[in-house]
Amino acid sequence: MSKRKSHLEKSETVEQLPLACHNETAAVEFLEKQRWGDTPACVRCGSTNVYKMMGSGPGGRSHRFLWRCRDCRRQYTVRIGTVFEESRLELRHWCYAFWRASTSKKGVAALELQRQCQISYKAALFLLHRVRFAMAPDHATAPKLSGTVECDEVYIGGKPRKGDGKIRKHGRGTDKLPVFVVVQRDGAARAAVMPTVNGANIKAMLETCVDPSARVMTDELPAYRKAVAGFAGGHQTVNHASGEYARGEVHNNSAEGFISLIRRGIMGIYHNVSREHLHRYVAEFEFRYSNRNLNDGERTVLAIRSAEGKRLMYKPPVNPTDETPHDGKQLPFWPA
Repeated sequence: MSKRKSHLEKSETVEQLPLACHNETAAVEFLEKQRWGDTPACVRCGSTNVYKMMGSGPGGRSHRFLWRCRDCRRQYTVRIGTVFEESRLELRHWCYAFWRASTSKKGVAALELQRQCQISYKAALFLLHRVRFAMAPDHATAPKLSGTVECDEVYIGGKPRKGDGKIRKHGRGTDKLPVFVVVQRDGAARAAVMPTVNGANIKAMLETCVDPSARVMTDELPAYRKAVAGFAGGHQTVNHASGEYARGEVHNNSAEGFISLIRRGIMGIYHNVSREHLHRYVAEFEFRYSNRNLNDGERTVLAIRSAEGKRLMYKPPVNPTDETPHDGKQLPFWPA
């Protein structure tokens, strides 16, 4: 991974964003620039033989900022084929949401977005869920983690329950949802909500996200023993139960550092996260952590470009083949 960049480094994108968050025409042109660069293309057929439709709107353009393709003769806008397709919210609000979600280390609350954009709470939550959906990676196609890889798990939400005469507030034995985390040392992270942390689920995620040549570091959770067998770099552990957290290079402190960001973000920013949407928040933290070496402008542009080809329906459509509703969620890679 490249050397970490200074937070004070100049970014052309950061200079453009304040205007894009304030002026709708600037927002449209900013998003068109990020999506197409200097070569606008038809979102329907891919042709570059296109032109802006002019009218009495801002800058002499049509009020809807339409384009037309000379080849397929269809009209379109920069919204088509992205998470903001069919949204009635102005694109300046989308620019602001992408900017804040990409640059706030622990996230941004929908209530804060509501106040700053002067929109409803429902609209702010709508915005942020779709920004998180754009940030969500496809673990199956993302580059695999290599080198030294650390694993750990964290339990999020839910109320503690009584067991054996005492209340357990953390870890197994509660109705909290487990989030399994894999972090490449000095590199990217992968995280996913699991139905339960067991050997089969751990093995499925490691096979999906980690290169077979990797060296794996974990704690002494028994579920890891068979799950990490076969990695060429071997498997080493630290014994947290006896107070051991590092033994030379053997530790999983990078994974625990990433987990601390998830904990503090949920506790300090979001306060409460529903079980239904936890995977989206986890994807948001994963995106920021994996791209932490980019400056704020580059990270915002990457998030905006990740929105292309994704669509999260407000009212889910029905699969015509089996009449099963598709809720647009990021499905886990392990069997349900």
